[in-house]
Amino acid sequence: MVSMRDIGLRPTFIDSLPMKPEEVRALLTTRIREHGADCDCQSFSGYLVLRIPENFRRFYSPRLLLSLEPDDLEGTRITGTFGPNANMWSAFLYAYLATSSIALFSGILSFCQWKINITPWGLWIFITAVIGLVALYFAGRVGRTLGEAQTKQLRSIYQSVTGHVVEVH
Repeated sequence: MVSMRDIGLRPTFIDSLPMKPEEVRALLTTRIREHGADCDCQSFSGYLVLRIPENFRRFYSPRLLLSLEPDDLEGTRITGTFGPNANMWSAFLYAYLATSSIALFSGILSFCQWKINITPWGLWIFITAVIGLVALYFAGRVGRTLGEAQTKQLRSIYQSVTGHVVEVH
């Protein structure tokens, strides 16, 4: 069996049900809400979002996005994607973007300073930014490890609601 540590940043699975997407959405919404205390379910046209209940939710808590699309056999293809809540995902995205930009421009500055025989003080900024990128990577890994039990909980809820065992990639 595949360990959560072996899976990429946003683990996914694919499943299918022999009903139309709107019927699947209604069925899953009803069954998931029967779990009540186990998860919160938000239903939108074409997808569902499962989250850990608010009183158990932490900054590292995952969510499960279920995308519902019609398939060729008059059924529904369900793509489940585990990931952090949007605010945490955005925070990491912007932190990576800012830190990468600082690393890039300070690296260019350092190279230019070295090339014209000036002390490359920009190298200190570059090294600090690279350390920041490594720290962000490890913070993401720690958050994923902390949220592993809740990820398994969401997967278990999905499997019990549909009666299908899904393999996460």
